Amino acid sequence: MLGAQLMIILDATVVNIALPHIQSGLHFSATSLSWVMNGYTLTFGGLLLLGGRAGDILGRRRMFIAGIIVFTVASLAGGLATSAPMLLTARAVQGAGGALASPAVLALLISSFPEGRERTRALGVYAGVVTGGASLGLVLGGLITQWLSWRWVLFVNVPIGVAIVAATPRFVPETPRLPGRFDLAGAVTSTVGVAMLVYGFIRAASSGWGDHVAIGAFVVAGVLLALFLLTEARVPQPITPLRLFADAARSGSYAARLLLVAGMFGMFYFVMLLLQEVLGFGPLKAGVCFLPMTLALFAVSRLAPRLMAVAGPRRLMIVGMLPAIVAMAWLSRVSPATGYWTGVFGPMLLLGAGMGVVIVPLTSASLAGVRPEDSGAASSMVNVMQQVGGSLGLAVLVAVFGTASRNAAAHPAASLAGLSPAAFQQHVLAHGISAAFGLAAIFDVVTLLIIVALLRDRPTPPIAASRREPVSAGAGARVRVPDIADTE
Repeated sequence: MLGAQLMIILDATVVNIALPHIQSGLHFSATSLSWVMNGYTLTFGGLLLLGGRAGDILGRRRMFIAGIIVFTVASLAGGLATSAPMLLTARAVQGAGGALASPAVLALLISSFPEGRERTRALGVYAGVVTGGASLGLVLGGLITQWLSWRWVLFVNVPIGVAIVAATPRFVPETPRLPGRFDLAGAVTSTVGVAMLVYGFIRAASSGWGDHVAIGAFVVAGVLLALFLLTEARVPQPITPLRLFADAARSGSYAARLLLVAGMFGMFYFVMLLLQEVLGFGPLKAGVCFLPMTLALFAVSRLAPRLMAVAGPRRLMIVGMLPAIVAMAWLSRVSPATGYWTGVFGPMLLLGAGMGVVIVPLTSASLAGVRPEDSGAASSMVNVMQQVGGSLGLAVLVAVFGTASRNAAAHPAASLAGLSPAAFQQHVLAHGISAAFGLAAIFDVVTLLIIVALLRDRPTPPIAASRREPVSAGAGARVRVPDIADTE
């Protein structure tokens, strides 16, 4: 199950290092190139709740296998793409397949491990896969692009997907079907609404904030998202039970995750741009440059459950956010003169350590105190915040990057006079990247403020003996979702 989750998470970033090759091969513009990532994360995040509901009603193993099949076929189509629209369509279908498969993973983890230390360790491994997988995708993307071609970052999913489909019936039991209805109106309005919001930011990045199409996209997004809230408040079986947001701490954990991932996915994109387009690194070298962050994140996320027992979840999240903020502020000072060892390596280590500390207690906070009948929706919402945060955050940062780059090109500093066109372009790119990292640092500061203001450590309840109870894996089963206190 975690192997499948790793493959799905990898595809959110594995194409990152290959983006310059994709751009030249399929003729993307600099700003539209971000749709190669956003086309995947938007459908993934937008359809996750519907995918979780489908697992409840039709059986989680059945939907898991169907999702992996869709994901694998779309990967093959993307690798064979001969035009930009064909690749973007394949990426969107990939995201839809991931949305069908991914909700089963966290729900089955929660129901398969007894509360307390054992479940906390399982959540630690899950958090390492989810967060470390994103950075690991950058390393693998560099290796594959350098040694083979950008198409193989998609082709590599095909044999893995076939193996997962073959192994799942043997190792994963089917869950009982639960009666219910699909909230298609909620799924459509939320997915299209967020997609229009992202499109508005990306359009503004290329055409300016006064562009009529961008303004129209923002208006349509606002209308659709308002309709989504009205739908969820009225339908008897919503894909997003609004009561999940009644608890201030849980709402705060969702908002904190959204902002945290927004900055992190933006960091992946813009560090890749800095390394390849400004510093002139090749795909392999650029991918390997992410390895320190990947190793630090994996190592620290494995220690996080033990640290939670000592320091408490809230204090641990606060401590973890500090190096993340310092790292983003450090990256906001990049320029063409920045070297990897002097301006990138240090922030990468700080980000890896900080994210590894924060994600495990933040995941536990999102699942604390959830009613049994809402456990599937709550588990899916964790992934929704991850994917929507990545899509929306990257779109906002790309818009800021585009605006800052245009201003730098239109009003160059006197010190840049006499530079060659290539050198001037590097300065323009570096200026835009610096502005994007400055906003990412603000995202992280707001995340810290949310954690301080809204999240609280819960009192430790009596914990029963750690015997395993037979529990249904369905999201609607009576499964006690772990409180933050369970991890202490």
